[in-house]
Amino acid sequence: MNERPARRRVLVIFGGRSAEHEVSVISARSVLDTLDPERFEVITVGIDKEGRWHRVAALPAPDAATGPLATVQTGSGPAVALARDPGEHAIVAEDGSRTDIDVVFPILHGPYGEDGTIQGMLELAGLPYVGAGVLASAVGMDKAVQKVLFAAAGLPVAPWEEVRDRDWEEDREGVEARVQALGLPVFVKPAALGSSVGISKVKELDQLPPAVEDALSYGAKAVVEASIEHSREIECAVLGNDDPVASLPGEILPGAEFYDYRAKYLDDTTRLEVPADLPDAVVARVQSMAVRAFRAIDAAGMARVDFFYRAPDELLLNEINTIPGFTPVSMYPMMWEASGLSYPDLTERLIDLAIERHERDRKRGRVL
Repeated sequence: MNERPARRRVLVIFGGRSAEHEVSVISARSVLDTLDPERFEVITVGIDKEGRWHRVAALPAPDAATGPLATVQTGSGPAVALARDPGEHAIVAEDGSRTDIDVVFPILHGPYGEDGTIQGMLELAGLPYVGAGVLASAVGMDKAVQKVLFAAAGLPVAPWEEVRDRDWEEDREGVEARVQALGLPVFVKPAALGSSVGISKVKELDQLPPAVEDALSYGAKAVVEASIEHSREIECAVLGNDDPVASLPGEILPGAEFYDYRAKYLDDTTRLEVPADLPDAVVARVQSMAVRAFRAIDAAGMARVDFFYRAPDELLLNEINTIPGFTPVSMYPMMWEASGLSYPDLTERLIDLAIERHERDRKRGRVL
């Protein structure tokens, strides 16, 4: 067995064009704090909201008005691009200088980072990278497609409907009828976004139009889900490649009516209980279903799987997230901490998994 290099050069990419840009910046701060400088040399690249890549010496500082939220500013550092030569990978700055890299850690949430786009670019470049591949990333980003796959895998999901922008424009009455068949209240959310951006709870039918239009402002389709009233929000972390394992579950106890963007990142009334107070049999079911969901979309590296639970035994799969949050209040690292894997060890394990998967693919001739 080859010895691990004494010090790996890790390219951390954060920011991005999506509505989850600011969350990505917070996640990146947390990951950078955990990477052991004796084991890893970290190169940081921030993507601004226009999609330009910048080599940055330090992450954006929090804004006094928004608390922890911050963005990658245009012109915050020299522009860079990825380059690939046989057996070598590097980022190249505007002046032509090169910095070799060993592995990429993309901490990008939402479209243009978590949806298979940057993963496809990294595959073309032949670079090892943390997290799921192109297919799983794309499926994990699309809440409608993943629900179809979960159902096909025999995993129970809550009743739901897909609403496309053309359906809404041409047959609003038909959409309203389908939503009413689910039974109010319902949740309306963008099909391809995370961090609870664009999500609305609809209690009356006249609240549906603004909720759908808000969700469709982020993409071409929305998902409408039946509200599982009086249920508990349970999450479980999965880690691994071919033999994934699940953490102890955690529970979200939102201070607001539901766990929206404000409750996640701006409101200190939300409580996170890790591990969740669940019967042993339910914990085992959550863990088993989380691993099955991970395999159903062909995930790799990491994922967070979300559930609804109603005692004594109703457990429904909500969704999977292939680049879960890594902020100080994010459940993914907290659940692994409760399961005996520290945050620094978790980030190191994720990098190891990326290298392992890349080496496996290289030996099978899938990587040049």
